[in-house]
This record gives sequence, C-alpha cells and structure tokens, in this order.
Amino acid sequence: MSSTPRADLVFSLLLTVFGAAVIVESWRMPRLQELGVDPMSAPGLTPGLLGIILTGLGAALLLRSVRHAGAAGGPAEGGWGRLALALGLCLVYAVGLVGHVPFMAATGIFVFLFVAAFSWGRLSPARLFLTAALLAIATAVLVTLLFEKVFLVRLP
Repeated sequence: MSSTPRADLVFSLLLTVFGAAVIVESWRMPRLQELGVDPMSAPGLTPGLLGIILTGLGAALLLRSVRHAGAAGGPAEGGWGRLALALGLCLVYAVGLVGHVPFMAATGIFVFLFVAAFSWGRLSPARLFLTAALLAIATAVLVTLLFEKVFLVRLP
C-alpha cells in the first residue's frame, strides 16, 4: 500500500462527508422548473453528480482502508513529490493547454501524461503506452461529448 490504512480511513470519511454535503446542497439549489428550463441545465445537476462520485469514491476508500486495517502501513512513498507532480500536471493543463489547443486534445494530452507519470515503473513500456493512450482517448472523447451534448457547454 502506498499510504497508511489510518490515513486512508480519515481521508475516506472526510471525502464521504464532503460528497454527501455537496449532494444535499445541490439538491437545495433552484431547479428553475417554473421558468421552463431544461432539467439537464439545472444549476445543481453537475455539483450533484460530482457529489455522488465523491461519496462513492469515499465509500470505496473506506471499505479498502477497513479491509487493510491490519496491514502494516509505513509512511507514504514519495507523497510530496507525487503531489508536486500532480499539481504541476494540472497547472500545465489549466494554463498551458486549455485555451491554446482544442479542448479534446488538451484533455487527451493531460490524461496521457498523468497516467504515464503515475504508472511509470509499474507496467512494461508497451503496456504503459497502450494503457495511457486508451485512457487518454476515451476520457477526451467522453468528457467532450458529455459537456457539449449533455450539459450544452461550449468548450474552448
């Protein structure tokens, strides 16, 4: 394991509570039915979906941390370096790619680099490239379609 079961337990509880709070608050947002607004463009829809995802991931991490509670957990390996790498990649995506190249390409490049960076040394080079490329293409296409066709958001 890359982190201690106790840290996973604490973070999973925080993530689950935060996700549930997001769901509650998004439910309380106006639905604008009285104005005849399409339900897919209601202001609470996207936060509600994100809250559901956060709650689900928090619950999954909670189950994992409870299952591994008896395992010996040392300090996280390279925690600060991995955090810096993740933040750097996010910054490159937000400042360097989005708005400068088509959104689908920017997202694909970001996902490819992120997967490759965090899987380096764990997979063979061929499998790493294939996995990163497939995830990048699928994510770029699905995110673009979701925002443009479902949420009706024009992407840069």
